[in-house]
Amino acid sequence: MSLFFILFFLYAVIYPQSQLKRIRMQRMAKIKAMEKNHAYKVLTMIHRREAISLFGMPAYQYIDEEDAEQILRWIRRYKDYPLELILHTPGGQLHASIQIARALRKHPKKTRVIIPHYSMSGGTIIALAADEIVMDKDAIIGPIEPQIGDFLRVLTPLLPGSMLQKRRKKKQKTPLL
Repeated sequence: MSLFFILFFLYAVIYPQSQLKRIRMQRMAKIKAMEKNHAYKVLTMIHRREAISLFGMPAYQYIDEEDAEQILRWIRRYKDYPLELILHTPGGQLHASIQIARALRKHPKKTRVIIPHYSMSGGTIIALAADEIVMDKDAIIGPIEPQIGDFLRVLTPLLPGSMLQKRRKKKQKTPLL
């Protein structure tokens, strides 16, 4: 019985990782072929729901600071080359998206964004910064819906003249409450 659990545990941990590694290797081979055929340096920002965690539970990915840091490094490293950015993302943090968009916009050579499936919110901001957008015939590009985060909700009561402060004062003066 314990051998079964050990084998199941190994399968649940190793199999998703091996699938992810295989997908990444296939992706790298296609990127190398694209670079050779297009004479562009190809960068990728692919956020998929992938079963990479324990027991194959899906892990959701989105644009964050780490993406911004990595893409900015690539853009600076390849300043003498035209760039293609393959973008497949549900969006993410506004400031990270804007950082990437600004760097893409300032890039001295031609920039092209390729959207094979979808690019939403922050991904749309990035795509609009490129010189050219290439989309699959069934791909979609979504609205710009920035997600600023919960830190503003915490700060709002502290801001002078905020609507929450005014509402609280108004409630305190009402005799029925």
